[in-house]
Amino acid sequence: MSTQGASPLTTSSSSSSRQWIYDAFLSFRGMDTRNNFMDHLYAALQRSGIFTFRDNERLEKGKSISPELLKAIEESRISVVILSRNYASSTWCLDELAKIIQCMKVMGMTVLPIFYNVDPSDVRKQMRTFAQAFVEHEERLKDNMEKVQTWRAALSEVANLSG
Repeated sequence: MSTQGASPLTTSSSSSSRQWIYDAFLSFRGMDTRNNFMDHLYAALQRSGIFTFRDNERLEKGKSISPELLKAIEESRISVVILSRNYASSTWCLDELAKIIQCMKVMGMTVLPIFYNVDPSDVRKQMRTFAQAFVEHEERLKDNMEKVQTWRAALSEVANLSG
């Protein structure tokens, strides 16, 4: 994990004060973006003094999302979701996204989608590579279609945000 940067940011609202550990959480599909777009974005955020969480682990297929990663999402003021061609093929990315959308609804997290070489309508309607990914998820998770529906809803919701 790489979490270098400026000091933590404290924000306050009229009703309460909340201390964030990270200014930004980056959600991305490593195989699509790690060695190009993500590296440039992360470096630019760091240079600007934005304390950014990005997971550097290369995840094994089938491994579930770690509690530490879920906690990092909760402790971030904003989440930047880089939606790329293979984003939906990763259950890890979809679990992150579901948590991000939950934090947006419950805690008021700001979510900024970036559509990296994908059309927002493909994400929203789960077409092309997103449709292919869900065929595989539905086959593999026949006994847990609720989880698949949660992922579908999260993708639709993030695609409807201004990016």
